[in-house]
Amino acid sequence: MALPQQASMAFALPGGETSKPSRKRPIDLVHLTRETFGNRALETEILSLFSRQISEIVNRLSQANADERVRLAKSLKGSARAVGAFRVADLAESIEQSPGNTKLLSELHPEIDGVRDYIAAITR
Repeated sequence: MALPQQASMAFALPGGETSKPSRKRPIDLVHLTRETFGNRALETEILSLFSRQISEIVNRLSQANADERVRLAKSLKGSARAVGAFRVADLAESIEQSPGNTKLLSELHPEIDGVRDYIAAITR
C-alpha cells in the first residue's frame, strides 16, 4: 500500500521544504506540515479533530435548511482549507454559494469518505 508510505514521507519533512504541495491527495500533507511547523503530534491531533468535525457537519448538512447549510458549509470550507483538504473546501464553497443544490451534497459525501479513510490510514 503506497498511501501510508507517502504520508510518512510527507510527515518526515518538517516544513515540507523538499516536497511540493499536492491537490491530488485528499489531504495536502505538505500544506498541513507547513501550517503545524512540522509538529507531528499536532498534525495528528488536528487531523483527528477534523475527521470528527467533517462527519458531524456532513450529517447535519443534508437535514439543514438553506441558512444553516450556508453556515455549515462555510465552517467546513475554513476547516478543510486549514488542514489542506482542498477538494472538500472547494465543494463546501460551492454548497455555501448554492445551498439548494442537492447534487453538490451527493458529491461531497464520497469526498468526505475519502478524506476520513486517508486520515485513518496515515494516523495509525
